[in-house]
Amino acid sequence: MSHSVSLADYRAALTAPGARGPVLASVLGRLPIAMIGLALLLYVQRETGSFAAAGIVSAGTLVGVAFGSVAQGRVMDRIGPTRPLLAVTSAFAVLVAAEILAIEAHAPVLVLVPLAVLVGASEPMIGPAARSLWTELVPEGPVRNAAYSYEAISMESFFLLGPGLAGLLVAMPWAGTGTVVGTLSMIVGAVWFALTPAARRQRPMAADRTSGSLLGPLASRGMRTVALAALGFGALLGTIEVAVPAAAERAGHPIMGGILISVLSVSSVIVGVLYGMNPWPKPMHLRLPALLLGFALLVAMLAVPSTLWGLSLALLVAGSLITPQSTAHSVSLEIAAPAGTATEAFGWVITSVTLGAALGQSVAGQVVEWANPPASFVVAAIGGTVLAAVLWFRRATLVPAHTDVSLVPA
Repeated sequence: MSHSVSLADYRAALTAPGARGPVLASVLGRLPIAMIGLALLLYVQRETGSFAAAGIVSAGTLVGVAFGSVAQGRVMDRIGPTRPLLAVTSAFAVLVAAEILAIEAHAPVLVLVPLAVLVGASEPMIGPAARSLWTELVPEGPVRNAAYSYEAISMESFFLLGPGLAGLLVAMPWAGTGTVVGTLSMIVGAVWFALTPAARRQRPMAADRTSGSLLGPLASRGMRTVALAALGFGALLGTIEVAVPAAAERAGHPIMGGILISVLSVSSVIVGVLYGMNPWPKPMHLRLPALLLGFALLVAMLAVPSTLWGLSLALLVAGSLITPQSTAHSVSLEIAAPAGTATEAFGWVITSVTLGAALGQSVAGQVVEWANPPASFVVAAIGGTVLAAVLWFRRATLVPAHTDVSLVPA
């Protein structure tokens, strides 16, 4: 099962009947997905003067996203995306306003973190809703795989633009500008997506017995393997999101932090398109450990440069393995996720990535304070290598059911 796609498959997916509205709405709604957390991190750091405090608050937002994505996904699998998205978007607007007021009032971290968790939990999960919608818009096969690949590539485009915008907007006279702009974009995009005809027509699929479990699709062994891969991926990204701005700050160019993170996504988007046409390793059970190990080694390389120019070049190289991993996580759900749990299953992927990012941000913030940014890259790379080894030992859980397990390469 190679899951390779062509440019014609991308075109067929994006021009499918009913796809235009959700695609455009999801672009607007997901543009700030990498912007809000970083904007909040830089906002808090500007107000408190501490990367450790800012990292913990930003990590709180990611923890909230982790739990909210699963809860929202489970509800969407049962009643469709429209009502849940409209409800959480309303709560999201109120909670972001409360967080901003708390920051402006110089509230302690013990107040900012719980609010950040609630902000993350109420962040509208357009990504899982969009991925689930493709199962109704296009047939199973290369065109649907191209749609999933588009989702990952477009996400990296948002990671390309979001941090750069956050870095620029935090330099405005009011440091909370980036948080407000990102919030408004997400609110408009979520409401638009929820009201598109395709989203309003979506009906839940029949679920299998695992959906009745408290863990839902995570009761599947294959889903737990995918979740571990996403966790390691998120931890490495979380480290980068804290250590790179810290390196820019120590070099005397704080505004470069967000721009440098955007550099990470330039190669990610380009390589993502090419990788989707000819992925390697082709079998998914081998691809996940190989991609995570490769990414961990590239993150370790970020500790080598002594200048921001050198760091930008290293980030350009490291970014090449981001979209291939995002795409692999999404496509692997076709093997791992039980029937009728597509939205929640992708929610678990987001949960794993965000929990990993929260862990990475928290640890990186402490390592940066105690040592330096290069040390945090090394620590993260060691952790990513360990998880890649775990994925290798669990590879048989991602072998398609019709495949003879005895043929799985050792």
